Amino acid sequence: MSEERDALERLMREYGRDVWNYVFAMVRDRHLADDLVQETFLKVYRHWRSFRGECAERTWIFRIARNAVYDYRRSAFWRKVLPVAVVARREAGPSAEQAVLERELANDAWRLVMRLPVKYREVIVLFAHHQLSLQEIADVLGISVGTVKSRLFHARRKLTEWKGGRAPDSGFRS
Repeated sequence: MSEERDALERLMREYGRDVWNYVFAMVRDRHLADDLVQETFLKVYRHWRSFRGECAERTWIFRIARNAVYDYRRSAFWRKVLPVAVVARREAGPSAEQAVLERELANDAWRLVMRLPVKYREVIVLFAHHQLSLQEIADVLGISVGTVKSRLFHARRKLTEWKGGRAPDSGFRS
């Protein structure tokens, strides 16, 4: 038990912030990111002995975090409750939390990245922010290196178009 606890503490110290930033980039909600990161590290703790070392610890943890996000999105809560909450929040006007987030996302490039569809946003975040290699990104996402390269290419192209003046909501198909 002590070995798992020590490993968990070390992994949380080393990767906790990066995992939170990655999850936040995927869900764009601080409280939800907190919950999903907690779930991620609980899974890391439960499955620590099954980690085979076939990839880097960081890659393994990011994959668990990604799966936690996708599991959440597939849940009934995501499909049924969240759209109502989003509509209600929009009708009520921006919350204080939204205002803070907008200030934090003041960087134009980051705002544009956050508008990309998830499949493009996640490769940009893993590559540019977390500095994972193409192979590590492929391992985290469960896709080929060629697909990672393709998604990076399309994401960069769209960001370049948007930065050049085209509206971020125009013509992007995921």
